[in-house]
Order: sequence, then C-alpha cells, then structure tokens
Amino acid sequence: MTDPAGRVEPSGVWATAVGVARVRAMETARKDPLFRDPLAPAFATAGGIGPDAPLPPLADEAARRRRLGVAFSIVIRTKFLDDLLDRAVAAGIRQVVLLGAGMDSRAFRMNWPAGTRLFEVDTAEPLGFKASVLRQERAVPRCERITVPVDLREDWPGALAAAGHDPAQPTVWIAEGLLIYLPEDAVQFLLERVGALSAAGSRMGLTLGPRGVVERFRADAAPGSAASMWVSEMPEDPVGWLAGLGWQAETFTLRERAEAYGRPVPTPSQQDEGPGGLVSAVRTAH
Repeated sequence: MTDPAGRVEPSGVWATAVGVARVRAMETARKDPLFRDPLAPAFATAGGIGPDAPLPPLADEAARRRRLGVAFSIVIRTKFLDDLLDRAVAAGIRQVVLLGAGMDSRAFRMNWPAGTRLFEVDTAEPLGFKASVLRQERAVPRCERITVPVDLREDWPGALAAAGHDPAQPTVWIAEGLLIYLPEDAVQFLLERVGALSAAGSRMGLTLGPRGVVERFRADAAPGSAASMWVSEMPEDPVGWLAGLGWQAETFTLRERAEAYGRPVPTPSQQDEGPGGLVSAVRTAH
C-alpha cells in the first residue's frame, strides 16, 4: 500500500524502524537528550506514528512496562553506537556499513571526517520510503552516503562491493536492532560474511537480545509488534563466540551503559544478570 504522498506504507519487520524513529524523536525533544536526531520526527510522522500520535492501548501494567523498556533500550543503544562510531573514525576508519539501516539518520546528524563513506544496506522498500522523507526534508548528508538496496538473505556482499566498498580497508559495521529478528543460523552466516569483508582493525557494533528476553516479551506480544517477530537471542558466551569469528569483543548491559550516561535504571539489578546485549568488537584476524 502507498500513502497520499506516494510512499509505500511500512509493513513487516522494517515497519519497526518507524517505531524506533518515534522513540528517537521523543528523546530528541527532551531537555537533556543523549543524542539529537532532527529527522526522526519526520520519519515517524510519515509512518503514521508521529511523536504526538497515540499508541495502541495496552492490556495491563506489565505490557506498559515492557513497552517502556523497549523504548529505553533504543535510547541507550543509539547512544552506545554513536560513541562507538565516533571512536572508530577517530582511529582513522573511513568506511561505515549500516546493516538493516532502516530509518537511521547518522549520515545526516553526526559529524564525519572528510573522506568518510557510509553505506546503508537494506531492502528497496524502506530505502525508498526513507528517500521520500529525506527529499521532503531537503536533508543533506555530512559524508558520502551510498544506499545499497538488497535483502540480507541474498548476495549483499556482492551488492556492497558493486557500490564501492573496499574490503582491504578497515570498516566499522553496525547491526542495530537487527540480529534479534534473524534465526541463529542466519546470524552466524551474516557475521561470517561480515568477517570475510573486514580488514584487520575493523570494528563492529552489535545489539543482541539478552538471554530470556525473547521468551518474556513474545509471550503476549500483539501481532505485528516488534516483539512478536523476535526469534533469536545472544549465545551464553558472546565473547567466546565472536572470538571464534575473529573478533575481540566486549559486552555491556543496558544498565551499565545507562548508568554511565546518567540515566540509571530505577529497578534493582538481578544478581544473575548475564552478559549484556551491547557489543563492541575489533577485528583481530582476516
């Protein structure tokens, strides 16, 4: 379906990117935002869920808390990955690849050194929807922005190469809010492909579903909601798993990063809290 402006209406997994834009728009409107995303309100509004639009009612208090928890995680992970990208370009990396880019506007809102090339990999529909909003907003990227319309289940490495990505040069890869929607074998295959395209010194930022989160959130998730489409969570030993793929990784919990950012989680921590779902990694081998 298309909206009155001729845009394809969001549907399926990529529609969740519009929900992420709404959360980022609401964070941007705060007096003390952890980041500013001036394009987020336009993406959310074009998708029919602008910051002022009411959300569907929830069944109970537990569902309300889960919704707030998802929004909170989006804010913290956005800040975490912004910082990771800042460190990567400060270290001299000039290739950025956003896997499942959705409504990500980092090409427009972050300060990039001269010579930075940012590749947005996603299917044609979200990239087309996004392009129409960017035209409407007359947005100008702050780096060389290259869109790569391809399904991650297909030959995206070939499409990325055709778009100009150079695997001989270090790359910083971002997979934000993506891997939880993929089966475990697809996650493994995706990261094997990423590794094959990563020169030594490349970096990677991932968000993984903490263990148990899929079971808790899918139990009564509304059909079509983000949680209803979650299928995989992080391995028991994410650091060891990534080491086997050639990456030296660190993991952080949302609680740890939120406290560091001055947004402490109000609920007490669980003593059995496992590895965190925010991952920063450096390529140690090719």
